[in-house]
Parts: sequence; C-alpha cells; structure tokens
Amino acid sequence: MALQGINLPLAFNGQEAIWQKVFMNFNVTMEDLNDFFSGPAFLAWARMGNLHGWGGPLAQNWLNQQLVLQKKIVSRMLELGMTPVLPSFAGNVPAALKKIFPSANITRLGDWNTVDRNPRWCCTYLLDPTDPLFVEIGEAFIKQQILEYGDVTDIYNCDTFNENTPPTNDTNYISSLGAAVYKAMSEGDKDAVWLMQGWLFYSDSAFWKPPQMKALLHSVPLGKMIVLDLFADVKPIWRTSSQFYGAPYVWCMLHNFGGNIEMYGILDSIASGPVDARVSENSTMVGVGMCMEGIEQNPVVYELMSEMAFRNEKVQVLEWLKTYAHRRYGKAVPEVEATWEILYHTVYNCTDGIADHNTDFIVKFPDWDPSLLSGSAISKRDQMHALHALPGPRRFLSEENSDMPQAHLWYSNQELIKGLKLFLNAGNALAGCATYRYDLVDITRQALSKLANQVYMDAVIAFQHKDASAFNIHSQKFLQLIKDIDELLASNDNFLLGTWLESAKKLATNPSEMIQYEFNARTQVTMWYDTNITTQSKLHDYANKFWSGLLVDYYLPRASTYFDYMSKSLREKSEFQVDRWRQQWVFISISWQSNWKTGTKNYPIRAKGDSIAIAKALYDKYFGQQLIK
Repeated sequence: MALQGINLPLAFNGQEAIWQKVFMNFNVTMEDLNDFFSGPAFLAWARMGNLHGWGGPLAQNWLNQQLVLQKKIVSRMLELGMTPVLPSFAGNVPAALKKIFPSANITRLGDWNTVDRNPRWCCTYLLDPTDPLFVEIGEAFIKQQILEYGDVTDIYNCDTFNENTPPTNDTNYISSLGAAVYKAMSEGDKDAVWLMQGWLFYSDSAFWKPPQMKALLHSVPLGKMIVLDLFADVKPIWRTSSQFYGAPYVWCMLHNFGGNIEMYGILDSIASGPVDARVSENSTMVGVGMCMEGIEQNPVVYELMSEMAFRNEKVQVLEWLKTYAHRRYGKAVPEVEATWEILYHTVYNCTDGIADHNTDFIVKFPDWDPSLLSGSAISKRDQMHALHALPGPRRFLSEENSDMPQAHLWYSNQELIKGLKLFLNAGNALAGCATYRYDLVDITRQALSKLANQVYMDAVIAFQHKDASAFNIHSQKFLQLIKDIDELLASNDNFLLGTWLESAKKLATNPSEMIQYEFNARTQVTMWYDTNITTQSKLHDYANKFWSGLLVDYYLPRASTYFDYMSKSLREKSEFQVDRWRQQWVFISISWQSNWKTGTKNYPIRAKGDSIAIAKALYDKYFGQQLIK
C-alpha cells in the first residue's frame, strides 16, 4: 500500500475488542454482546448496523487475537508514514442497553434484506445522537482506542444510516445528529476529523435531497468532515452537490461489489475523473481513494487508479496500456498489445452506469419459473417474485423488451474472443510468465461465462417451445461449461476455493471455532444471509466467485437440479414445480454450507494442470469453428 502511495488507510481490525471493554463499562455483559457481534465474515455489515448476530458469536480468542493484530497493523502503518483511520461511534448499540438505560432514546432500525423480517438478525438498535448517552459512549470509545494504540491519528470514520433511512427528514434533526456524532469524536480527541462515506447520498438519493445533505455536511466546522465520494467512477456526487456544498472530499473508485470475479472496469473514467474533479470550478477535492469490496481481480484497474494519485493530467489509456503490458509481462509482444486494445474497448469500457455487473448465470443463477413469461397464466405474486430475482435494474413486466432474464453484457463477446485468440498466440513467448498465465485464465473464463449465459437462454427457449431434444442439448452444454471452467480455474493458484476456506480455518484455536469460521466462509460466498425452508436469501450469490471447487460442488449441482425439474416438466407435460425447486436450492445450499457435519471436504490450495494447454483446448472446443476476422 505504501509503495502505491496510499497514506490514509482504514484500520478497522480489533474494534470489537475495544467495544467489549467500552460496553462492559456500561454494564453490558458478554452474553449481551454475543447477540450484537456478527461472525467474522460479516463484521463489516454488523459494524454499519445492517445486521446483528449473524454468523456469530465472536469467541474471546478471536477478540484477543484481532486486537493484537490491529496493534501490529497500526504500528507498521506508522513506520511507513501512513495515518491510520480508526472507527468511531455511529450509534449502533446492543439490545441490552435499552434495558440498562430505559430512559435513553433507543429505537430499532428497519429490516435489512432478511427473508421474513426476522428480528433475530435484523432491525438493529440505534441510540439517537441527540441523547446525552451518545456522546458519553462515543467519547469512551475514542479514548479506549487511544489507550490501546496511543495517539496515532486524528481521523475517524463514522457512517450514519448506511442503507438505513433516518426517522425524519427534518433538517434540524439531521443537523443535530451530525453535530452529536462529531462532538462524541472531539470529546475523545480535540483534533478529531470525521471521515464519512458518501454512499448514502447515492443509495438513498430519494431521502438525501439538497437540504438534508447540506444539514449533515454543515453540521460540523468546515474542514472537520471529509466525505468519500465513494462511487465517483460511475456516479460522482460532487457534480450534483456543488462540490459537497463546500465540504472537502476524496474522489473514490468503488469498482467491485462483493469481491466478485468479473472482468469489468471503466478505464476512461479512472484516467480522467480525478483530474476533472480537481480542476473543476470551486473544487473541494483533497485526494483520491479506492473503496472496492474486493481487490483480487482486474489488476489493471487498481494499477491505473493508484497511479492517479501522482498525476495532474489525464492519462491516454491506449498508450498507458502498452507500457502496462510491457511491465506486466516483462517484454513487449505485439499480440498482447493488440489484445489489450480490444480489452480496452470491450470489458474495460462499461459506460451504461449499471452497478450490478456480476450477473453471469453460472454464479448468479436466475431464480424464476422458466414458463412464467411464455404466455401461461401467472399470479401477480409470482410476477413480482420473478422480477425480484431477475438480474439487472428492476423494471415492470410491461417494460421488459424480452421475457428472458438478462445477464449484464455491455460489449460484444465476439470481440473478446478475438482478443483471446491473439492472447493465446502469445503463449510461446510468455509461457513462463505468471502474470500472463493469470490473465489468460481470466480472459478465457470471461469468454466462456458469457457463452454460458447464451446457452442457458437457449435451454430455456427450448423448454418454452417444448422441444425436449434441443433442451437436453443446451442444458447439458451449460453443465459441461461449468465443469470445463472449473478445470481451467484449477490450473491457477489465484482461482481456488481451498485458499479461502483454509485461510478461515487457520484462524481457529479449537474445533468449534474451526466449524464456525468455515461456516462463515462457505456462507458468505453462497447464500450470504438467512433463509427459510422455502426461500433463499435475498442476498444469495452477492459474493459469488469463479473459483475451482465452488463451481463443481455448488454451482453445478444447483444448475443440474434446476434442469432436472425442467426436464421432468417436459416429460410429464406438467407445470414447472418452482416452489419445490426453490426448496431444493435451499437444501443444496445448506448442505454445502454445513458440509462439516458429514465430514468436511478439503479443497486444494495448489493449482494443477497447464493453464495454457487447457485454455487452448477450451478455445478449440467452444470457439474454434467460429470465423475470427
């Protein structure tokens, strides 16, 4: 991070151990905190007040371990000249605090993405910032951090109402809310500066109109709040808010949701956006930042973004890509340069503004009745369920141009296949280059996953036409694509499920923790959140991954079961049993997430196979007959 110029990193580890000490001073017990803290894979959302308890509780071993780790992290940041950003109090409190302080102004927030509004996981408790107890707790938290780490920073993050709407849009209330949040910080550190995500201004734009935005942004002294324009690579708020109404801000690239593996980016936006913001009239921009939810994909995007901290002029992307390719592979190869030009105009030129780009059907399977939209009579409830499940922006049925679910595709896959052919041709020159092999696997996976989207739709069209022979051909091809992509991914260390699971298990200090941590790791990349026996999580596949092991043992059985129900419907000339299919999906997911109950399968953490040979074979198998102009 230091070598890339990052000087203001978040330092959030270990905060639950700090909260434990603070809340216990307010007579909250460890048992109370067991329902407050989430499991390790879901801490980000528990910290923001979206959920509580899910995947938990946190063992004392974890709390102690993370605090030790945080102290090492903060110490190393300081050695490298960085300023750590520490967390602060946003008002989220354990349920027990309401009983301990019955006169305190504590309310419950609304449901956040649960299946049936189960308060076991949702509707967290919020202490009103205007209550005197708010400043008292917030000050205690800041001081406890200083006691643990020393006086290492004056910059604290606090995100109020992240994907939760305030109880009123009254500007006086919002102003008092902001002032109280800042007071809690400044009482603990007189030089405190509030660093705040600007995500709420985008995600809840219907609430945060100019008066409400101004009320929050002007609730603290000028310069004492820095806003992260979190999604500026796609939806820059600085342009529509008069430079955040005078508050300093950081131009941020979000880029990735859920840590998904999908070749995607907007290189032109990255190459010009920060410069446009900095030289704009009355600019209040003070830096650039990266706020991705996962970083282990699309290295070109993060390489360019990190360079923008050092540039005062826009980057000519095509020329930059030539030097990037030379640096990345160690030599200049004409076919590689030609490939990157194609990539620049296709996968790295997504300008449609759609955020949810990771919707390939293999990893984000459409949950819908394939006969629903083919003329059969359907209920309004089933229509709405189908719409909720379809990827992409939500529309009314009458506004859909097609009855089919659509994965997000913003470029010609034929162009990408041309690039893949060129890239394969460079294999002899770059066979020993690890970065070449990684990119070859990724480009091949990208092309095959887009092909699979079309094959899926071909299977559904055959089903709707009651063509059993064609359905069988297309459905079997889809399943074979999953197997083939899994074999490809298995040939590179960067695409292995085993790495993820083993890293989680290694944190455990006893067998029960190992079970819990593996459950956290398996659940986050599949169902993500709660289910009931008939309904899968609303956030299923949010953190989907193209990882070897996950494809053949999770995505393949899921798709195979779906096609089995379709095949049965065709054979018996009966309705597609969508409810039974959904129950089966939940059963598959719970069985996989809880695999440790029947004997955990250990997945490889080392690659096997020759990536170049496998990619060439798959190209010949699926694209070799196509005319590449």
